[in-house]
Amino acid sequence: MDIRHEETDHKGEFFIEKEGKRIAEITYSKAGSDKIIIDHTEVFDAGRGKGYGKKLVKHGVQFARDNDLKVMPLCPFAKAIIMKDESLQDVL
Repeated sequence: MDIRHEETDHKGEFFIEKEGKRIAEITYSKAGSDKIIIDHTEVFDAGRGKGYGKKLVKHGVQFARDNDLKVMPLCPFAKAIIMKDESLQDVL
């Protein structure tokens, strides 16, 4: 499973594709130079029940760590994942 990343000046997304179709994604907005706001997580029918949403949230947290960013999880799913796992909370 390969998580891909696309980014513009103000937004970005991590996503998983299978056979050329997107099966899961997480989107974020940039808030200044030191914070990202995770605003949406979606797992489409083809990817449901495989833990892809959680993997994408963890990938987003690692991206924040690697780039010395803080995360504001506005997405309820991302917030729940981060709040349940203390090891992810260093980016809050």
